[in-house]
Amino acid sequence: MPQTSPLPVTLGELRASKLYSEARLAKRTVKDEMRDNLIARLRDKKPLFAGIVGYDDTVVPQVANAILSRQNFILLGLRGQAKSRILRALTGLLDAQMPFVAGCEIRDNPYAPLCRRCRTLIAEQEEATPIAWMTPDDRYVEKLATPDVTVADLIGDLDPIKAARGGHDLASELTMHYGLLPRANRGIFAVNELPDLAGKIQVALFNILQEGDVQIKGYPVRLALDVALVFSANPEDYTARGKIVTPLKDRIGSEIRTHYASTIDEGIAITRQEAWTARNLEKLEIPTFLRETVEQVAFLARDDKRVDKRSGVSQRLPISTLELVVSNAERRSLIHGEKLIVPRITDLYAALPGITGKLELEYEGELRGADTIVREILRNAVAKVYDKYFADTNTQQIEQWFHLGGTLQVDDSDSSAGIIKKLGDIQGLTDKLAPLGAKAKDEPAVVVAAAEFLLEGLYAHKKLSRSEERGFAAPEKVARREQRNASEDEQQYEDWQQRRSGRRGNFN
Repeated sequence: MPQTSPLPVTLGELRASKLYSEARLAKRTVKDEMRDNLIARLRDKKPLFAGIVGYDDTVVPQVANAILSRQNFILLGLRGQAKSRILRALTGLLDAQMPFVAGCEIRDNPYAPLCRRCRTLIAEQEEATPIAWMTPDDRYVEKLATPDVTVADLIGDLDPIKAARGGHDLASELTMHYGLLPRANRGIFAVNELPDLAGKIQVALFNILQEGDVQIKGYPVRLALDVALVFSANPEDYTARGKIVTPLKDRIGSEIRTHYASTIDEGIAITRQEAWTARNLEKLEIPTFLRETVEQVAFLARDDKRVDKRSGVSQRLPISTLELVVSNAERRSLIHGEKLIVPRITDLYAALPGITGKLELEYEGELRGADTIVREILRNAVAKVYDKYFADTNTQQIEQWFHLGGTLQVDDSDSSAGIIKKLGDIQGLTDKLAPLGAKAKDEPAVVVAAAEFLLEGLYAHKKLSRSEERGFAAPEKVARREQRNASEDEQQYEDWQQRRSGRRGNFN
């Protein structure tokens, strides 16, 4: 709501204004306000939530329906599914400015005050009552639910010190110390991880959701709060078998399920938006195939049976991984004085700490170890992305070079100029990089990144072998298979000789 003239500073000026008249604001609740602004956005075809990717056809319409219905709602989803971001984005549906009685702890509506202090003040000063203003950010209160949250934290309590200083009886409303929820009056109150609240705290929310008021410390003090309540939770906890109290669950209007990105492209868009890669670097180019590989790691981890499905694999995994990939490439460029920074697939292996810390493993995965599981996932991710680019590429000439005894040692700290000389010995390698958009005459950093990915893809498909020191060579399984077949032939011959000798002994 644009405001060109100075904002009113007294109740009299407020009544005289057109935008904030009593007829418009006296009975307009915060849910009415959000509904009105949402309708305006829908008519103007403006996005409801900026920066939210992949929810246009699923979560966003359901949130819009809940707001249009003036319902309290909860977002159910695993970690890293933008639940908190959506809740915080709801402030975009609030008016730019909202008046309240100056000095009021619960930001009372000047036309319909709730607390005793404001009612007394308006009765005494009437049109001269001072008015203050709050922005949308001022009207959003968020609480992370933890087991140690008390009713006093959330609702409020009696303040003996305030009573003593003011000479009030403890039963007086003037002795109340308001909790977070009353202080969110005429705004949005969000509770993250709702089931983590203790049972008695969840019970304290019953009356608020159903009757729209609160009672403090058992005294006959009723506050008909004007607040939009929104929550988030993990689906595993938000069940009768979990930690949610069923009557509270029944009083929440809509249960909206969030989800991870459904496609690699959506995941890349989210990671591109969130990852800190816009640094003070001279020139940074992140290859598309590397972005796809980073994202593929998260997709494969979500499907891996050894990863705990109840915890999920957060979108923060590819975000933090890409940041570490860029940092490793940045470190290498600083060491060698390279002007063009191009992350390689070796930098992805250097980013293992950003992956292992984001995975919670099942028992089987814990037995094998996080590093082993992650390396397998990385290998499979490379294989999938490799197939996208090189499914129709004949790499026999490259494989033959290694079968004839050729080896290649690369490291994430090696300079591009040093590796490009080694790559020149492998016949036909640079000619096969066209699917990645790389040519022999390109910058060495670009060629090296593409060539390393091709070789890593051959290793992922077991067409080459690679040591822990990143030395590429012919696959060991060929030599081992020939040796094993020879050993099996010898064993079969010896068994035949023994059986033959046994038969001869029976004849004697």
